[in-house]
Amino acid sequence: MILNLKTATNDPAARDWYLVYCKPRQESVARENLTRQGFETYLPIMRDVRRRQGKRVVLIAPMFPRYLFIHLNRQTDNWAPIRSTLGVVSIVRFGRTAARVPDDLVTLLRSREDLQGLQILPVEEYKPGSRVRITQGGFAGYEGIFQASSSRDRVTVLLDVLGRKALTRVDSASIEPA
Repeated sequence: MILNLKTATNDPAARDWYLVYCKPRQESVARENLTRQGFETYLPIMRDVRRRQGKRVVLIAPMFPRYLFIHLNRQTDNWAPIRSTLGVVSIVRFGRTAARVPDDLVTLLRSREDLQGLQILPVEEYKPGSRVRITQGGFAGYEGIFQASSSRDRVTVLLDVLGRKALTRVDSASIEPA
């Protein structure tokens, strides 16, 4: 008889990752309360650049808003308290089955963290000549041609404004591929 360790014991190898759906902006509250109950959770976080009152602000935000990973054993863990935990809406399910997350995904996410636990996201590299669209600022909605990165936060874009070519520098976070 072959014994399946994944279901026979309560060791970490017998656990799988699942997704918890949280209330809006309550991922940290849900994580804290689930941890207090003895559950192992994982909330990948990242730096997020946003505009507030015309200024660029760097925030720390969940990588997957409203979602939190939880490590559970299907056979031995009591899942009932999870749905009534402060900040939690439910466990993500497909039909009646809880949505299992591959261990490799959580391992990959954890491997991409810096020393503060923030995700290191690959920077989108634009090549000179690429068509881009400006998403914010006075030139929002204009399409142009990417020229170069002028600094860490600024890029140079060639725009066609009123039939004339104009080079302009914009925030690197305010362009997207056209």
